[in-house]
Amino acid sequence: MSKVITEKPNRRRSIFIAILLLAIIAGSGWQLFNSQFQPVDANDKTYQDIIIPASSTARQIADILEEKNLIHSQRAFLSYCKKHGYDSSLMAGHYQFSRSQPLADIAEAIATGKVVTISFTIPEGYTVKQIGDLLVKKNIVTRGSWDQAVASNYDYTFLKGLPPGEKSLEGFLFPDTYIIAEDTSARQIVDAMLSHFELLWQQEFAALAKNRGQSINELVTIASLIEEEARISSERSIISGVIYNRLQRDMLLQIDATILYCLPKHQEVLYYRDLEVDNPYNTYLYPGLPPGPITNPGKKSIEAALIPDKHNYLYYVSKGDGSHHFSETYAQHLAAKGKYID
Repeated sequence: MSKVITEKPNRRRSIFIAILLLAIIAGSGWQLFNSQFQPVDANDKTYQDIIIPASSTARQIADILEEKNLIHSQRAFLSYCKKHGYDSSLMAGHYQFSRSQPLADIAEAIATGKVVTISFTIPEGYTVKQIGDLLVKKNIVTRGSWDQAVASNYDYTFLKGLPPGEKSLEGFLFPDTYIIAEDTSARQIVDAMLSHFELLWQQEFAALAKNRGQSINELVTIASLIEEEARISSERSIISGVIYNRLQRDMLLQIDATILYCLPKHQEVLYYRDLEVDNPYNTYLYPGLPPGPITNPGKKSIEAALIPDKHNYLYYVSKGDGSHHFSETYAQHLAAKGKYID
């Protein structure tokens, strides 16, 4: 009897110890497995440039990340991607990762194509040429790729009937801040600007333009004149009213910016000889609006072209501080010129 009683506690103790050991081993294994998905070094926030070539497999991408010491193991990366369905959707491109990022963040970024991006801002009133100069200076495009892009055809209703080329795009490359991938082509940039303009026009301006019975080219041309003439935002609608008043009276617009636009070389100052240049954009010689926009206007100038102030002003002269003095008669205008210019 005593022998039987002694063996049972020993067996129970052995089973308990075995179970405890298995639990410890399992826990350690799970902890080790889970650690494979943690950051390699939570304190190292230095970003590394990672280039994933086109057509790279998930295994090849895992090799690149492991070689850069951004993940603990290739196997863990492949396992995670397979579990979440990323293994067939990993994208090529330029990425930036640090060793402080968990594997999940790195895998998701590559699966969703969160490549390194660049941003640029096109100021209101830039011409197509100035936009190209800006992008070339920032090394976003080359001169050749930009020239080819602006000479291409684009499938937008507002460009129908216009010959392809720089002037056909003038007025429709909407000035704004753009965020693009590094490998975005010049043509894609132009298309993004045109698409942005079309969306804004349809959402905010198309119905009003239709009610006014004006074409998109006419309104954007007027907006471009306002953009060039107005230096103070509150004067946009006033200058718009002057333009409409002169058009209704068949007066020459006589806007200096239209001559500067058509001169063969850029210059800041107009001379009397420039007023005689024979070009349809010269509003000192040719009546009505110029053939098309002379710059790419912003939203406020387009709004002013659609909603001009109603007044009797026909003239304005710069005061030298960005603002203008507006006059109803030529005599008043001459007096204002004498005060602010002569």
